[in-house]
Amino acid sequence: MSTRRRRELFTGLSFVAVAVALGVTATLLDQRAAAQSEGAVQVPMFEVDPLWPKPLPNNWTVGNAIGIDVDSSDRIWMFHRTTGVADNFQGPGASCCTVAPAVLVFNQTGDLVSSWGGPGEGFTWPDSNHGLWLDHKGNVWIGSNGDDDTQVLKFTSTGNYLLNIGTQGVHHGSNDIANLWKATEGSVHAADDEVYVSDGYGNRRVIVYDAETGEYRRHWGAYGNEPDDTDLGNYDPDAPPAQQFRNPVHCAELSSDDLLYVCDRQNDRIQVFQKDGTFVEEGFIAKQTLGSGSVWDIAFSRDPQQQFIYLADGSNHNVRILSRDTLEELATIGTGGRRPGQFYGPHNVITDSDGNLYVAETFGARIQKFVYKGLGPS
Repeated sequence: MSTRRRRELFTGLSFVAVAVALGVTATLLDQRAAAQSEGAVQVPMFEVDPLWPKPLPNNWTVGNAIGIDVDSSDRIWMFHRTTGVADNFQGPGASCCTVAPAVLVFNQTGDLVSSWGGPGEGFTWPDSNHGLWLDHKGNVWIGSNGDDDTQVLKFTSTGNYLLNIGTQGVHHGSNDIANLWKATEGSVHAADDEVYVSDGYGNRRVIVYDAETGEYRRHWGAYGNEPDDTDLGNYDPDAPPAQQFRNPVHCAELSSDDLLYVCDRQNDRIQVFQKDGTFVEEGFIAKQTLGSGSVWDIAFSRDPQQQFIYLADGSNHNVRILSRDTLEELATIGTGGRRPGQFYGPHNVITDSDGNLYVAETFGARIQKFVYKGLGPS
């Protein structure tokens, strides 16, 4: 055999040996991954859609994204702050952008399909927009957190005014049943037709009203206690749990089994109640988080049991996935930043009927869509 032929044969055998070795290594890695996955907790998996939503018309721009919900047609509703937006985009004498209406509605593919909002006949528009939620009849509720914002407002889906609860500029503390103060968020129980409001930046309570008439029903503070507005001082993660909510009480979300989940933001906890205010349990999330706290908003997964909670953590700039049964953290989505899939102040979360996740960022002034990809190992 010639030297050249021996060299070619040796090279060929070497390639075969390398290929076999790589195949064995890949098989071992696959087996190891499968073994690890077999024992891993299964959690929802997502992929960011970097092109959602589509560009707005009319040279519109938006401010802090401060509320989000989804309706029965899977249209995504966004609430943003319109004050001071133009100042961020244009200097004296410059021409750049027009501020979009406060309420923007998108379909699942990201097209803008409706918009409205602002002062009108018969009601006082908020000084500082904060929080939007829909009821089972398709009506739109909004909160607000300006110093004189002491009401929640109810509109039709096309922006026609229906109801206000509270008198603008009037408040008498957390046991005032006629007025709110800087109410943040809410949800409506369809069967009872009652609206639950997290109230909020001024008060320290959950309060419930008849969703049609605005008639007072009940209210409570942390652990179901009577609310107390005594200054609790700075949050100390090593101290015993506070017996009252801290400001802000930042969400009040009803689950499909009639439990109310309340975001006690600066206490880094979720508290769970029955509809009558009976305390059920609590869970602490990123308990060492100081300042603005870790628990900004929650949404439930779309499986029948609502097994998972998605939690917007605006201080740590991520979305946490929790077990609803135990309130324990299972996984996180994203890191701090401005690129697709990163977050800058995630303020609100919601899911559509397909399980897709939408995250509104207050500092990032945008909504991002995360496409649901099924369950996978944590």
